[in-house]
Amino acid sequence: MDDMNKTAPHIDRRTLLLTGAAGLAAVMLPATASAEVADADAYILKTFGDRPIKDGKVTLTLPPIAENGNSVALKVSVDSPMTKRNHVKRIVIVSPRNPIAEIAEFKLGPRAGKAEVSTRIRMAGTQTIRAIAEMNDGSLWRGTASTVVTLAACIIG
Repeated sequence: MDDMNKTAPHIDRRTLLLTGAAGLAAVMLPATASAEVADADAYILKTFGDRPIKDGKVTLTLPPIAENGNSVALKVSVDSPMTKRNHVKRIVIVSPRNPIAEIAEFKLGPRAGKAEVSTRIRMAGTQTIRAIAEMNDGSLWRGTASTVVTLAACIIG
């Protein structure tokens, strides 16, 4: 019995108080950090300036329900012949709710052959994702899609 008491860890009062204070501080931190729609709008303004963005030409596909926000399938296709005279220069994907509004940017050219990208993204919750395509003539086109996320990702804390 005496041998067991000699190997037991010793926790002094200072260590106990510091551990308690650290735990209290962790509980008081916000569980999530997320952007607002205004953050997404600001990112779009910073990226494309004040050029008009028209709806159309861009088809954004998301599942209607995503059980896990850590890996949501996303597909963007743009109606473009992808020739030297008429092609997509870049596709930008923006979230109004993730901690950082910019999700991805894809640069394309006429040699891509097809104006389509597919990827998986993390989503901080139910939201409407925006995809903006910039054409070689400078015009901007937008598509949106919404999904319901039952288990959110992008949680900080």
